[in-house]
Amino acid sequence: MPKCEGKVIALTGPRKAEEMSLLVVKQGGTPLVRPTQGTIFEQFEHLAAEVDKLLESPIQWAIWTTGMGLDKLLEAAREAKKEEAFLAKMRQIQHAARGYKTVNALKRLGIVPDVRDDDGSTVGLVRAMTAHGVEQWHDSCVALQLHGDPAPLLNEFLHHAGAQPIELMPYRHIPPDEAVLKQFASELLEGRIDAVAITSAPQIRFLFAYAKEAGIADKLRQVFQERTLLAMVGKVTAAAAADEGITRMLVPEEERMGALIVALSRWFDSNERSVNP
Repeated sequence: MPKCEGKVIALTGPRKAEEMSLLVVKQGGTPLVRPTQGTIFEQFEHLAAEVDKLLESPIQWAIWTTGMGLDKLLEAAREAKKEEAFLAKMRQIQHAARGYKTVNALKRLGIVPDVRDDDGSTVGLVRAMTAHGVEQWHDSCVALQLHGDPAPLLNEFLHHAGAQPIELMPYRHIPPDEAVLKQFASELLEGRIDAVAITSAPQIRFLFAYAKEAGIADKLRQVFQERTLLAMVGKVTAAAAADEGITRMLVPEEERMGALIVALSRWFDSNERSVNP
């Protein structure tokens, strides 16, 4: 019998929802797409200005937090007929990267990051940047690519290191329609969902922002603590859930969407066998 047989698994990420749904089906589960995060890519004029900031500032370091953000800036440079200048600049400066997707995006440009995290998290990236030597960042002009949200931890490190950060934001995260959050919260409170696969920190933040406004945050925490399992794609996402008071969650070592569904399947299988030996 498939390991997720009879289980309803909600998917809150808008990206790759179809791909993740197929993975859930292969494991015998029923996928339920309930995006709790929207993503707005900035208009071309804004992106072109972000490219110009990178090209015209005396940048010595660039910190990349998502492959998608780097790809969008490269695309904007191409549309602005500045791709060659963009690539030349990229080869002149040093790079720090968070996550395997970001490292792969740099690799496509023929660049190996000088610094990278050891666990896919922002905390891991700061740890690697510190190990590289705080003096490396002192008086440096640093391009910091944001991933749809502010980056207080990275900004704090750069401030204390005496660096001069220049923020680049190719896209922003926004909450979905309130009707989607209302429906999703109702399904959770009614016990219709066995697990929720969370693939980014804003997804859990937007869900709880709605819950607090609707006065159901405590009930939602109870659901996650006692019934519905939260499956988090990585440590950053797990930290966002912990900030909301959640302690019961599944966080696989490998920070990939496919690995998340497989780990969830194994968790169900293990728990079913412990209940029915």
